[in-house]
Amino acid sequence: MSGDLAGYGPVVPFGMAMPRWPARAPRKAAGLSVAPDLAAALRAAGLRDGQALSFHHHLRNGDAVLNATLDAAEALGAGDLTLCPSSVFPVHAPMAAHMARGTVTGLRTGYVSGPVARALGQGALAKPAVLTTHGGRARDVESGRAAPDIAVIAAAMADRAGNLTGLLGDEAFGPMGYAEPDAAHARHVIAVTDCLVDALPVAPAIPGHRVDQIVVLPRIGAAAGIVSGTTQITRDPGGLRIADMATRLIAAAGAVRDGINFQTGAGAVSLAVAARLGASMREAGVTGGFACGGITAPLVELHRAGLFPVLRDVQCFDLAGVDSLRDDPGHSDMSASDYAHPDRPDAVVNALDVVILGAAEVDLDFNVNVTTGSDGAILGGSGGHADCAAGAGLTIIVTRRAARGFSRIVDRVACRTTPGRDIDAVVTEAGIAINPARAGLADRARAAGLPVLTLEKMRAGLPLPPPPVTDGPVVAVCEYRDGSVIDLVRGHDGG
Repeated sequence: MSGDLAGYGPVVPFGMAMPRWPARAPRKAAGLSVAPDLAAALRAAGLRDGQALSFHHHLRNGDAVLNATLDAAEALGAGDLTLCPSSVFPVHAPMAAHMARGTVTGLRTGYVSGPVARALGQGALAKPAVLTTHGGRARDVESGRAAPDIAVIAAAMADRAGNLTGLLGDEAFGPMGYAEPDAAHARHVIAVTDCLVDALPVAPAIPGHRVDQIVVLPRIGAAAGIVSGTTQITRDPGGLRIADMATRLIAAAGAVRDGINFQTGAGAVSLAVAARLGASMREAGVTGGFACGGITAPLVELHRAGLFPVLRDVQCFDLAGVDSLRDDPGHSDMSASDYAHPDRPDAVVNALDVVILGAAEVDLDFNVNVTTGSDGAILGGSGGHADCAAGAGLTIIVTRRAARGFSRIVDRVACRTTPGRDIDAVVTEAGIAINPARAGLADRARAAGLPVLTLEKMRAGLPLPPPPVTDGPVVAVCEYRDGSVIDLVRGHDGG
């Protein structure tokens, strides 16, 4: 995996030294105007063939701005566009048709699911998609490595000076952290809102001097769509067993202490870990430092109970998180760069003591796949997975042993998203596997009476999934957070 790749360029394999791309000075808008519609705004922005357009995903599966922008761009006759959304969801299904027609020929994103992911696997995009991490994307935008020509930024409310917020309005969605690098470094910024006021009643997430144009739509989407995954604590006995063991492992590692900084995802088992960690902290009389990441109601509850005095928020995964960010001074937003920039020592991920992450597959070298299924079909991407795993003091993967009757513990993952060097432990309902490089952690876990076993024993009795496609054309390039290529995704028929 080296040399040049058609449609991508020079490939620097994972593990090789990468250059550091210095951040450029932020831009300022030349002057603000209100455009009558998206087509007029794109025309005024100088849209032309071959340009890159960026979007943020804070509305997640409720977003309507990306689709509307693509329709307007196509109506203007633009083609060969590269899209740089921070994530792509099923709601963005119309993008697949734009890919087929050549309006869109490139894609750079941290996560992609639904019909667009299936279309990628079928080779619908002219060039390989580039799947980044959230931190890597922020670095690329700030440095100019992949800065967009035009950033189209959905805002729940905007004022006539161009100040933007996601906290107020009919479709309030919370922070705007993934849009902040784009607003500062894109050549041209178009804000899209369905709520234009004379003056924002709150501090802006993005200030007006970063915005060139405002477009008012009848609706930017549906904020309820941010609840686009499992955001309820599991009640399944197997999932509760995983959560219990993971929490006991955190305690055995000595991490249940004053000042603990913690992140978990929005999966049902991960949220159960958060709830159990809260109970463990209460029992020990411990007060944490901050909890962060995609904020959900269970984390808000721990914050309101005083267990984590500070919430640091780059996106909200439910509406309880939105309400908390708007109303609670202990709950603050942060940019994607603040959160996970790989070259910033002060990035929040580097201050994490514990992170709980999921997996579609784990291999015997502790490499983790959250990009594809075992068959090689694209189902997501790193997002913040690799960023958090690299930064946290203790990285725990929680996952079921099997999916669709096949083991999730495999000889080699179909796609490497996060390298095994950054994974400390894997917890399934069968027990806990500790990375051999963490012998001290294994000793502590055994001393705590936890069931420590190898990954080979963890998967015993389960059949391995069929091998993925390995000889099809490259449809996606998976970049590690430093910009090196950690894996390639080959074409998949989507059947």
